[in-house]
Amino acid sequence: MEENKPAVPTLEEVQFRETVDLKDPALAALLAWLVPGLGHLYQGRTAKAALFFVCIMGTFLTGSYFGSDRDLGWARVVYCSWRKGDKRLPYLCQVGVGLPATPAMVQSLRASRGLEVWGEFMAPPPLAADRRIDGRPTLNTINKKLGRYWELGTVYTMIAGLLNILAMYDAWGGPVFGETTRKKDQENEDEDQEDESPEEAS
Repeated sequence: MEENKPAVPTLEEVQFRETVDLKDPALAALLAWLVPGLGHLYQGRTAKAALFFVCIMGTFLTGSYFGSDRDLGWARVVYCSWRKGDKRLPYLCQVGVGLPATPAMVQSLRASRGLEVWGEFMAPPPLAADRRIDGRPTLNTINKKLGRYWELGTVYTMIAGLLNILAMYDAWGGPVFGETTRKKDQENEDEDQEDESPEEAS
């Protein structure tokens, strides 16, 4: 008779047993929105924190660079506006990146109250057809000078915001391999019981 030897656990079984301490999931999700990767750093998941920060912030900064010009200002593709004729819907995605996109809301609030904006950084541009208003480049001027980089910068910054929303969900819900492994283990157990049943009957 063969001795009963303990089965060697598979890699999936080891992963399943290694539980992740999510701490406070709601707080982790909030931190993940404020700064990409911060929620995972709070949970002690440093590898994912570094990965999300580098990838998401790299994508956002690349898009901001595409939408920048020495004469026009930095990160002109990221701005918040709900004015008639200029409802900046892409900002709903861009703000998903958290604090890096929030200066646009401050600039928009100052512009709506008639206050002078702080430079042209993420500031809503004037809409008039004139080349400049009070020394500021208009939206038409920015589009014309940046050309295709306006669209590229907008898309990159939107993607960064959407990616961070997924990172927030990961910080809130944790890894997904556990449930998959549990189902697979249950299926394997059911198959083993089915294989043993005919032998016992005989």
